[in-house]
Amino acid sequence: MKPLVATAERGSAHGTLADNVVHFARVLRTAGMNVGPARVVDALSALQVAGIESRADWKAVLGSVLVSRREDRLLFDQAFEVFWRDPALLERMMHLMLPKIYGRGGDTELPDAIRRLAEALLPQSGKKKAEDPALEEVDVKVDLTFSAQEKLQRTDFERMSLAEWNEAKRAIAHLRLPLPVLKTRRQCASSAGTQADLRATLRLAARTGGEITTLVRRHSRTKPPPLVVLCDISGSMHRYTRMFLHFVHALMKSHGHVETFLFGTRLTQVTRQLRARDVDLAVGRVTEAVADWAGGTRIGACLGEFNLKWSRRVLGQGATVLLVSDGLDRDDAGELAQAMALLKRSARQVIWLNPLLRYEGFEAKPAGVRAMLPHVDLFLPVHNLESLQGFARALSMPKG
Repeated sequence: MKPLVATAERGSAHGTLADNVVHFARVLRTAGMNVGPARVVDALSALQVAGIESRADWKAVLGSVLVSRREDRLLFDQAFEVFWRDPALLERMMHLMLPKIYGRGGDTELPDAIRRLAEALLPQSGKKKAEDPALEEVDVKVDLTFSAQEKLQRTDFERMSLAEWNEAKRAIAHLRLPLPVLKTRRQCASSAGTQADLRATLRLAARTGGEITTLVRRHSRTKPPPLVVLCDISGSMHRYTRMFLHFVHALMKSHGHVETFLFGTRLTQVTRQLRARDVDLAVGRVTEAVADWAGGTRIGACLGEFNLKWSRRVLGQGATVLLVSDGLDRDDAGELAQAMALLKRSARQVIWLNPLLRYEGFEAKPAGVRAMLPHVDLFLPVHNLESLQGFARALSMPKG
């Protein structure tokens, strides 16, 4: 096999090989994979042990060390095929990808993994765009049409490039929710209170010889309701759920009482994992804790398990349930309808966030969607930053 010499030829053959593997790992890391220095060292050691007699063995060894998540397999395969070839072919492929990435209306033609890979392979893309008159002209036209911020607000999470994805995460980290508050049974002293506190008034009168000079008042204390988040992590939902977990992480900082569960073919509580201070570390721990990420869907069975094992623990004190799912269930719709009805009775309100609502012609035709709709208070989209902000406004409104 003749691997690509990604950097200028220098040193021994072993040194060039090490440089190429380090460069390849850097590309994967820039494209969004979790590839640290320790994995690079392990990859070099594994290659020395396994040898490089065939291309298939080379790919298998690197994949076994550098790929830690199922959803990264496609990205690794594309990166391997592009990177470990001759430089001239790589250059031609990049020229074909560039017009689609930088604003010529072809984003829909590239899979997300390939688009992120192209950006990772071109770390000097900003400089190249400035040197290319055609690309510079395109950028000017784009800026005259709409601002980059407005485009980011409306870009679907599923179609975001790596740079847009990172910018969206930063925007979500600054979201603040003016959550509605609920009255509790506990009361506290207040000069503007509507109820008289006779006991406190008599204690105050005892200091003045029994003469009542001031009427002490009190009012009910308020607090935001607990939030319970149920997120679908099936193959059609995991991209949206990953971004929504960043939203939940930001929510937990400003609203302490949040319980989070993920479900695909089974139910998993991930509240503890999301409490990590760093959001990327928290989301990484969540994906490691879940065994069925990007797998199948059994919404009815998972909601039934939640009602049986967790409902009484987390749905007290007027809790609000945020259900993030596309409603595409492969099980019996009757079981799903029964589970949703019980969930509705246990919660103060149920808000369903569905990315399928991004389509203007969406209709509740799937059996799962029809089974769930009668038992929700709000039915909202969740597919981009704009929809998240709309959801935040809806959540801040008290239930009528």
